[in-house]
Amino acid sequence: MKKLFIVSDKNKKSENIKSKVQKQIQNSHFRNINMIIVIGGDGFMLQTLKKFYKYKKPFYGVNSGDYGFLMNKFNEKNFIKNISKTDSIKVSPLQMTVKNKFNKIKKSIAINEISILRQSRQAASISIKNGSKNIIKKLRGDGLLVCTPAGSTAYNLSVHGPILNLNSNKLAISPVSPFRPRRWKGRIVSNKSRILIKNLNPKKRPISAVADNVEVRNAVIINISENKKIIFNLLYNKNKSIEKKIKIEQLRKEVGR
Repeated sequence: MKKLFIVSDKNKKSENIKSKVQKQIQNSHFRNINMIIVIGGDGFMLQTLKKFYKYKKPFYGVNSGDYGFLMNKFNEKNFIKNISKTDSIKVSPLQMTVKNKFNKIKKSIAINEISILRQSRQAASISIKNGSKNIIKKLRGDGLLVCTPAGSTAYNLSVHGPILNLNSNKLAISPVSPFRPRRWKGRIVSNKSRILIKNLNPKKRPISAVADNVEVRNAVIINISENKKIIFNLLYNKNKSIEKKIKIEQLRKEVGR
């Protein structure tokens, strides 16, 4: 049997699942483990990945939240069988480097998306470049998202962004309520892109930059690129991988049209 370490969210449902899991397996010392069991929802999984990724252990999520896109459905009867036979998906996060109006630099990683959002009642006014090439000289609206394939079915899908296959080697840039140009639909770019976002009017139109759940307010310059030095190894029950979940969401979007 694999040596496992259990991390659980603090809500009642997560604790209940944890107690059932602990009846079947023994929680090993962290230094000796070869798998981390994460019990919670997608938000808790994102927190746990960022906390423990440096140990280079695979993560097996058990859903106790709502949708649980990054998680597996808990099956008490087949739990040992499921964690013994898994498919593995490797994903790299986005790296965000932000300079705020006080010239302070803040870095953070995002597994799903980086959100650039207006911070006041005033619409954001921002420019977007890919390297030295302009993607859009001035976007006026509520903001935009830069997302990974793993995050393309989250907030990105809600703002009508494209769904990306995990092996697409692409990133999606999707506007949030664009006012000018009103019909701009965003852009799909290579995951090798170095995206530069500037606030064109930081005094009147402040913006915040959010990497998953880490917010930097009064952002002036935001640099975004994929951090290939970090690799998250996510485990899924056989034949129920995140790739299949993405395909299901693609079909739902097509039916909705």
